[in-house]
Amino acid sequence: MSYDLLIRPRLETETEELVRQRAKLFPPYKVILFNDDYNDMDFVVTVLLRTINNLSQTEAEYIMLTAHLTGSAVVVVCPKEIAEYYQECLLSYGLSATIEPD
Repeated sequence: MSYDLLIRPRLETETEELVRQRAKLFPPYKVILFNDDYNDMDFVVTVLLRTINNLSQTEAEYIMLTAHLTGSAVVVVCPKEIAEYYQECLLSYGLSATIEPD
């Protein structure tokens, strides 16, 4: 039996344990964008693209349209501290946003 096969299962177990520990230390929060009657749709898409890391044009448009049509949309799910940062950024542009546990 090779040395590589003996170690691989242990590494996978450690990885699963690290994921569980990380979830306990950094529980996921949702950043929620609310529809409003003040901001133009293109402005909302632009703000989303400037504010949220790794968001594509298509994803930003989908989030904006979901909020527009249903009243709210989940923008991103991330650790609480990052969610608070994103919320503050969205609020600074005049958008309505909140966070809540996932």
